[in-house]
Amino acid sequence: IRCWSNIPFITVPLSRAHGKSFAHRSELKHAKRIVVKLGSAVVTRGDECGLALGRLASIVEQVSMLQNQGREMMIVTSGAVAFGKQRLRHEILLSQSVRQALHSGQSQLKDMAIPVLEARACAAAGQSGLMALYEAMFTQYSICAAQILVTNLDFHDEQKRRNLNGTLHELLRMNIVPIINTNDAVVPPPEPNSDLQGVNVISVKDNDSLAARLAVEMKTDLLIVLSDVEGLFDSPPGSDDAKLIDIFYPGDQQSVTFGTKSRVGMGGMEAKVKAALWALQGGTSVVIANGTHPKISGHVITDIVEGKKVGTFFSEVKPAGPTVEQQAEMARAGGRTLAALQPEQRAEIIYRLADLLTDQREEILLANKKDLEEAENKGRLALPLLKRLSLSTSKLNSLAIGLRQIAASSQDSVGRVIRRTRIAKDLDLEQVTVPIGVLLVIFESRPDCLPQVSALAIASGNGLLLKGGKEAAHSNQILHHLTQEALSIHGVRDAVQLVNTREEVEDLCRLDKLIDLIIPRGSSQLVRNIQKAAKGIPVMGHSEGICHVYVDTDASVEKVTRIIRDSKCEYPAACNALETLLIHRDLLRTPLFDQIIDMLRVEQVKIHAGPKFASYLTFSPSEVKSLRTEYGDLECCIEVVDSVQEAVEHIHKYGSSHTDVIITENEKTAEFFLQHVDSACVFWNASTRFSDGYRFGLGAEVGISTSRIHARGPVGIEGLLTTKWLLRGNNHVVSDFSEHGSMKYLHESLPLPQRNAS
Repeated sequence: IRCWSNIPFITVPLSRAHGKSFAHRSELKHAKRIVVKLGSAVVTRGDECGLALGRLASIVEQVSMLQNQGREMMIVTSGAVAFGKQRLRHEILLSQSVRQALHSGQSQLKDMAIPVLEARACAAAGQSGLMALYEAMFTQYSICAAQILVTNLDFHDEQKRRNLNGTLHELLRMNIVPIINTNDAVVPPPEPNSDLQGVNVISVKDNDSLAARLAVEMKTDLLIVLSDVEGLFDSPPGSDDAKLIDIFYPGDQQSVTFGTKSRVGMGGMEAKVKAALWALQGGTSVVIANGTHPKISGHVITDIVEGKKVGTFFSEVKPAGPTVEQQAEMARAGGRTLAALQPEQRAEIIYRLADLLTDQREEILLANKKDLEEAENKGRLALPLLKRLSLSTSKLNSLAIGLRQIAASSQDSVGRVIRRTRIAKDLDLEQVTVPIGVLLVIFESRPDCLPQVSALAIASGNGLLLKGGKEAAHSNQILHHLTQEALSIHGVRDAVQLVNTREEVEDLCRLDKLIDLIIPRGSSQLVRNIQKAAKGIPVMGHSEGICHVYVDTDASVEKVTRIIRDSKCEYPAACNALETLLIHRDLLRTPLFDQIIDMLRVEQVKIHAGPKFASYLTFSPSEVKSLRTEYGDLECCIEVVDSVQEAVEHIHKYGSSHTDVIITENEKTAEFFLQHVDSACVFWNASTRFSDGYRFGLGAEVGISTSRIHARGPVGIEGLLTTKWLLRGNNHVVSDFSEHGSMKYLHESLPLPQRNAS
């Protein structure tokens, strides 16, 4: 039993067990009954006279979309006073101006005084127009809307409350959107705020309290409160240290400073929070968000329902561990401490991690076995992804060898001087390598990525956030534990963090103030999604691995089949596997061509014919749907070209700038190919599979980049560093170097210090 102003009200379960709010944002997509509260600042224009029609139309579109998904939507709206004010001002101007316009001309109209309009009169004049506007907008989506006006007195009368409850339920049953507002034409003056001190009683004195009361009365799943601020902040919004509070828990209000209320409307943020907490305890989840921001208002409601990080989410369940924002801050602090260590200390951490990978092999493989069994039982992973998920003794041994390579090569990575210039006497400039900051690495189905990336981050002094796929949860957990154990020998355990919360990848990509670089490791679809979602954060990686092998007329018979077999069949799911085989036209119907086809058939490679290749055949294999396809399996496309120049043009048109190969004995042709193909990796008489950080001697890689800025190809330690400038002077000022100054620029290059011999 829940009390409403001392009147008992018995709650009855609806579509889900009511009485307990959603614990996590990700659960909001299950919300069936939703109340959207539109604050005055959302509905009205900036001049407070008239409605923000574009914003309102967007909100109606979102509500209609959710309603048509089968949800039950209700709107608590402001705006009647503003709409009425606009109408009454127009009427007053019209009535006052007719005679004056006839006698005095139009010039005096601009100076005409508008009397102060009483709010109740404005509400009376605006209610019908506001509702007519809503009806017209909802009609565009074949949705009917109904108006309900209430006052606080309606909730104190038990019969009226029951009538209201029954009316709303009947409207929802008929798929009608109720539009509810306080009856501002007759509403009494606001009462003291005393009743909001408790949670059993709440008076309707503004639309915030009305929305909260209706939300619990109607046992709604979600209350969305839209205002002109992003949500709750831990200090006044706009101040230097203000941070948006992602999740607000009961009891946290002591840590929040409330500012003034919005430019219009009855309730300020403090009233919103009290109403939200009251609704939360009544079993309704609440989100307070910005409904006026032009970049997000067009999808703010649907984003909230989809569980995206928008505004402040009110929850009664505190997570067991730190939030992802706290983890990012811990990684930054830990990374700075890591960068300050001696190179030998960072190397010692990596050596220790390499030892742990072999010493704890049984525990790692046991955890990996759990992941494999769960993946096979659920049947959600394709065979190539299952192969990536699998760990073995040989994989762990190779990992350990790679980590030791990283440790050995990292001695002078951070703080290395790459340029020295004497600007003037006693004024020396240095450019030195420094870590990028905090890296976010998102990876799928490949737990071996975790120690590789961790070692590279440690060697380069970067803080690291890791987001692995849930299919590798057990493997990632133990590998991260071992990583932190290795970091602990020098007190930098927090430098590498594993994100275990229910954070959506898209939400992580919005943490532009906490993350400096995103590195995706996974499918081309994952990389594309991250590149699309990243807001203000650089993304290093490649969305596709469409690798080509071109067989020239002067190719060696012995080399051709070996290189093609290795490029396609050694690990077809890899991003550096062959996807398109280009063959010179003169090789068609030759013994070499027959050998290539026979080898592919023996290896059970499915062949797709390119348009030109298909035109040469009477009975051709299935014609390729697109020449820009990454198969990731035992499939490839064969296409015919007339020359090395045409091969280069084909690669530029259909390739992904990853890895491309020429097989030929003609050095001149090979050099033309090497110089003209604009890809991250270009090889001559070698398998595409060599495009790998370990095989390049980098120890490991965080990924392969096809971008043209900063790092390209397999990215090792060097790709995770940037630079800063250090200027050492002695009372130098720029004015000394002016035309009549006493000093002259020298700009002399100075020798670099000797690099570590090891």
